[in-house]
Amino acid sequence: MLSYQHAYHAGNFADVHKHSILFAVVDLLLRKDSAITYIDTHAGRGLYPLASHETLKLQEYRQGIEPLWRARKTLAAEPLLHAWLSILGDVQEASDTLDHYPGSPWWLARRLRTQDRQVMFELHPGEHDHLANQALPKNAQRIHGDGLKGLIRQLPPSTPRLCALIDPSYERKAEYLEVADTLLEAMRKTRHGVMLVWYPLLPAGRHQVLLDELREGGLRKIWRSELSLREPAVDERGMYGSGMLVINPPWGLDERLATAMASVVPLLGSASRHQADWWVEE
Repeated sequence: MLSYQHAYHAGNFADVHKHSILFAVVDLLLRKDSAITYIDTHAGRGLYPLASHETLKLQEYRQGIEPLWRARKTLAAEPLLHAWLSILGDVQEASDTLDHYPGSPWWLARRLRTQDRQVMFELHPGEHDHLANQALPKNAQRIHGDGLKGLIRQLPPSTPRLCALIDPSYERKAEYLEVADTLLEAMRKTRHGVMLVWYPLLPAGRHQVLLDELREGGLRKIWRSELSLREPAVDERGMYGSGMLVINPPWGLDERLATAMASVVPLLGSASRHQADWWVEE
């Protein structure tokens, strides 16, 4: 199924959650000089104009990045959010106007050094065409293909370190198991790789299949972060929250994100909340 297009959801609260964590992970990894391969399994378009007809249809960014953008002067006191929002400002056509939101390819390319590699997979032909037209560094490779299979083929990486983002749409229930199987195989091939896995929080609780499979597969050193806009209603079907797993997180990530999310949550509404915990390595 190839119907999902992230442009309808660009800049929503899940993007804020996902990309702020991705930014924090990369920032911590860049404290060392050794080269990194970044792999993005579901890259999307790379850059989303907020005035596009797709994004304007739902305008989910108004309950996501827009409140943070408006509060950016206040958030300047929080180091992670200040750095993240400052870089976000670089992609806006007018300095004080929020008119674009970048996806993970842009966030990764923005921090890419000459010794690093970036590999992006996108299976949707239309989305890949958009991605192909984005201006990215020479050491950024775009591949039209299945990102989960592509990730395995890229391992082990040619660089000393690996950071991979697994971010499917989960349109199919089977994707939860496919992600778990891919992640377990990937960790067998590169035991010290840093892996980030996004998942939606739905009233049906389908993400629990993913979590259970990873536990049964023996992964232990996992940090989990979940950002919710509200408690789900009994008859609700849509996404009420965003989840993120980080396997082999860099030291200090949990503290940095706890501080940042404490500033983000009040901007997303009175019912929003953030919780994080560890699956400790035995």
